[in-house]
Amino acid sequence: MHRSRQLARAGTLVSIPAMVLALTVWLFAPAAYAHGYTNSPTSRAKFCQQGAVTNCGDIQWEPQSVEGPGDYPAGGPADGTLCSGGNARFGELDDPRDGSWPAQPVSSGAQSFSWHLTARHVTESWRYYITNDGYDPTQPLTRADLDPQPFLEVPGNFEQPPADVTHTGTLPDRSGRHLVFAVWEIGDTPNAFYACIDVDFG
Repeated sequence: MHRSRQLARAGTLVSIPAMVLALTVWLFAPAAYAHGYTNSPTSRAKFCQQGAVTNCGDIQWEPQSVEGPGDYPAGGPADGTLCSGGNARFGELDDPRDGSWPAQPVSSGAQSFSWHLTARHVTESWRYYITNDGYDPTQPLTRADLDPQPFLEVPGNFEQPPADVTHTGTLPDRSGRHLVFAVWEIGDTPNAFYACIDVDFG
């Protein structure tokens, strides 16, 4: 009995330093929530970080963190919360602001999309969707606003991408204000990262 108590006590002494070490690593390690954002064309999250848009809440400090459940469109964030990835901390991204988000000029045809990744997750795929002709930029984004099929899909091959990634696809015919919904599907977690990019076809 005395021997078993000693062993239990020894196990406790071993586990406490291990726990302290783990906590120290967690506290001082680079932020695990850092992941990636689109920077060309500029996403809503990046505009907030740049200060081009104000009253953005927490996203202004971490545009790389728009992470939510993956497997869009069958899964993913709920309608009306797509731009925030379903993350309530970043709900300002879902606010359409009466259609006043900065919209970058684009035209139908070839268009490149660039990401900067602050944590290079093993990647399942990258997919880009665009709003349909019924889209109302004064309302929160829903699945019904988006074409059901991506206009650009890039396989990730379950490999680790570089820190800066660019994909080129073909934007379909549109006119006026629209929105590109970019989905970075992660291969080593069940989550994905989301970006809303406001564009204007003129």
